[in-house]
Amino acid sequence: MPFLSESIIVFVSLPQLLIGYENGTVVLWDLRSKRADLRAYYDEAIHSVAWHHEGKQFMCSHSDGSLTLWNLKSPNRPFQTTIPHGKIQRDGKKPESCKPILKVEYKTCKNSEPFVIFSGGLSYDKACRRPSLTIMHGKAITVLEMDHPIVDFLTLCETPYPNEFQEPYAVVVLLEKDLIVVDLTQSNFPIFENPYPIDIHESPVTCTEYFADCPPDLIPVLYSVGAKHKKQGYSNKEWPISGGAWNLGAQTYPEIIITGHADGSVKFWDASAITLQMLYKLKTSKVFEKQKLGEGKATAEIVEEDPFAVQMMYWCPESRIFCVAGVSAYVVVYRFSKHEVNTEIASLEVRLQYEVEDIITPEPEIIPQFPDASSQIPSLKSLSGSTNTVACEGMMKDSIPCLSVKTRPVRMPPGYQADLVIQLVWVDGEPPQQITSLAVNSAYGLVAFGNCNGLAVVDFMQKTVLLSMGTLDLYGSSDPYQRQPRSPRKSKQFAADHVNGHCTSPTSQSCSAGKRLSSADVSKANRRGPGRPPFRKAQSAACMEISLPVTTEGYISRRAMLQQLHGISTFSHDERHYTAHTWMNKENRENSFSRSRSSSVSSIDRDSKEAITALYFMESFARKNDSAVSPCLWVGTGLGMVLILSLNLPASDDLRQSEPVMVSPSGTVLTLKGAVLTFACLDCVGTLTHPPYEVWRDPHSADDGEKTRKRKLVMHSPSSSQDMGDHQFAVICSEKQAKVFSLPSQTCLYVHNITETSFLLRADVVTLCNSVCLACFCANGHIMTLSLPSLRPLLDINYLPVTDMRIARTFCFTNEGQALYLSSPTEIQRLTYSQEMCDNLQDMLGDLFTPVETPEAQNRGFLKGLFGGSGQAFDREELFGEATAGKASRSLAQHIPGSGGIEGMRGAAGGVIGDLTRARIALDERGQKLGELDERTASMMASAEAFSKHAHEVMLKYKDKKWYQF
Repeated sequence: MPFLSESIIVFVSLPQLLIGYENGTVVLWDLRSKRADLRAYYDEAIHSVAWHHEGKQFMCSHSDGSLTLWNLKSPNRPFQTTIPHGKIQRDGKKPESCKPILKVEYKTCKNSEPFVIFSGGLSYDKACRRPSLTIMHGKAITVLEMDHPIVDFLTLCETPYPNEFQEPYAVVVLLEKDLIVVDLTQSNFPIFENPYPIDIHESPVTCTEYFADCPPDLIPVLYSVGAKHKKQGYSNKEWPISGGAWNLGAQTYPEIIITGHADGSVKFWDASAITLQMLYKLKTSKVFEKQKLGEGKATAEIVEEDPFAVQMMYWCPESRIFCVAGVSAYVVVYRFSKHEVNTEIASLEVRLQYEVEDIITPEPEIIPQFPDASSQIPSLKSLSGSTNTVACEGMMKDSIPCLSVKTRPVRMPPGYQADLVIQLVWVDGEPPQQITSLAVNSAYGLVAFGNCNGLAVVDFMQKTVLLSMGTLDLYGSSDPYQRQPRSPRKSKQFAADHVNGHCTSPTSQSCSAGKRLSSADVSKANRRGPGRPPFRKAQSAACMEISLPVTTEGYISRRAMLQQLHGISTFSHDERHYTAHTWMNKENRENSFSRSRSSSVSSIDRDSKEAITALYFMESFARKNDSAVSPCLWVGTGLGMVLILSLNLPASDDLRQSEPVMVSPSGTVLTLKGAVLTFACLDCVGTLTHPPYEVWRDPHSADDGEKTRKRKLVMHSPSSSQDMGDHQFAVICSEKQAKVFSLPSQTCLYVHNITETSFLLRADVVTLCNSVCLACFCANGHIMTLSLPSLRPLLDINYLPVTDMRIARTFCFTNEGQALYLSSPTEIQRLTYSQEMCDNLQDMLGDLFTPVETPEAQNRGFLKGLFGGSGQAFDREELFGEATAGKASRSLAQHIPGSGGIEGMRGAAGGVIGDLTRARIALDERGQKLGELDERTASMMASAEAFSKHAHEVMLKYKDKKWYQF
């Protein structure tokens, strides 16, 4: 057909085809007569055409932002031309041109003015205006601005037939990164609330947690409180698009995914079976004051942007305690309540410093004094970079948190409500180091967190700090390494006048007592005794993204190191400020990144800070001579050291709010290769023992009865009905190996070296098929599982090499043989290593489409059909089918496909496809034979019937004759 040779815009209204050309030509083509019934011409290129329901008018959109309305009876020129967004000229000239209208739809209503809906067409005067959708209804013009460019839109109508009043009720708009539906039945045109998780990456995802087999009441509860937090302005009608169905299969346990985001928000998702439905959104930034312009310098020295980015999360589903660690060195403890409250937010400030005493050597070298104050600042900058920041007034920052907690009463809606905010503060001009590990226990009422400086334990029930201690001090007298004696601490004034061993005060005297060593040299001298083997830096394996600096140069250095050591070829640069989790000075950055991950002498890092990489509360034997389990906190460090801290809780729960809690080192020290990643505890028969927890109770319940106020604690795992016995197994996994210790004897029963050439990114003890195993994800892409407690390898498969830091940051395991990670900025990839799940996967897949019957067309009266002059709807069968066109002549040639063609050869050569082809051919042959047999049977039946009839006639003829009459 000739009109197909050019670029066209087609609108079909069978049996007519309305065609708009880019050169401004409009053609109305009749499919039955195969000729053009109408040709019209316009000066501007046509982008789209729309058909009037009665077939008398049509509308075109053009490249100059105009809309033209045409009449079929007089198609010489449009009878109406408008530029909806063009400015009207005073002299009566044509309005100024606008941007092209890319698409227009013209929908009619029976009892009101028609709807004209189009995209584009805005004026050129504002170049920064966002993409928009314009709705014209009568004289009212409404412009809906979109957050993303419009790809396409479609108007939903009450009837699919174009020859009737369409009665539009909604517009579906497909954006580049979203899908919205506009309600046309209300005057303000609100949008429908989207039930699908289109906005999973509304803010970049910074961390994830995955929980399978959670308490079944959590999903309804989270959904109910999430429904109350919905934005205002949504349409009160249900989502108008239907179709598709979820198939849950045989899986019955609920699953929840938690995502932390760069803007400080936390989202809870229902991930049961293969669904993904958003349940509840929590904004952690609401506990802090908004930073004004020019403020936030303390935070800026730790992280370049996104000061509220969620770094770590810890959730106890049974007690509903939720804890968040932010990138600005803070921890927020949340409690769940179904009631709205208006209260002040309690806050604590923790001073956590890496304590290294000054060592004064007898060397007589004297550091020269600064001549004047003007030379002080440049020297500081060259010596320490941005590590020790001195204010313009010459005073160091001290005891200042990075963010300001709201001091006024805050309205907290139902859901998770902030119970306590814990912030690390600046210490002697050094900003707080970011948090590397986090653990919470609701039964003990304690939260523990650590960084590269040390460990802090806070009682969130009494709102007090129980422990704030450097990592070296945690060892106490049980330090396995020999250390040199430390000199007494200098005075506060002496410490303030010296930075990295250099005198900085222009008024102070020369350091005649001896040379003051730098912090790196002091650390190395303290940590390395005569009997201590060389060690690797603390920020390897588990802290790989915790140790990344926030500057561009540090990020590239980290990338180059990983490329050389692990063969990683591609990185995403937009992850720079989300992978930065530990602030380091320029000197340490240059030294640490130039070293390899090996444990040789050459890999000794000058930065000897021993980061806390894993924390775990459990009931265990703290010492070798213990006869019963007691509350303990297991601490793992980046150097592979495991420390056990004893927790002395009040004897009765009634005294918990008044009696103090004591935390003290037990003296037990265990060692592994590499940074410690995870802990677990098994009873004497090898069953996983969960930490004790408090059964959830609403803290703001209206019922103030005795039962409501009293805490209900579960001290042992519900799955273990037997007594724990006189011993237990402690499972510890590091980035290099896994060990199982027998307690209280502390004997290493099993050890398995997981990897030598790479390191683990994530390790979790999970339940699978009523058993327990250790699941590991290695940086070389291998997923491995080990049996417990014997540590026998069960699975080792090369799944996915870590080519993106996003994978390393978001990968996590959960129960029932499942895991997930963020495969792209907008996609969550779930995987399973359970055979049972794989067998049921096909039953869990959903159906994208569901069959829906087409509504019946409106009955047309005789007079309307005779005098209406409107078009009539036709389908393909009516136009081209045998019912209308008649059967083809038998004399015409017919194509009968055979098995010897190309398609047949391809099918026969393709394994299963070949078998299917042969089976289909056999069925065709069988059908042909059955057809022939049917014809023969019919012929025989006809012959039999004729013979029977003839025999009956003969019988009647000779029935009354005698034998002698023949």
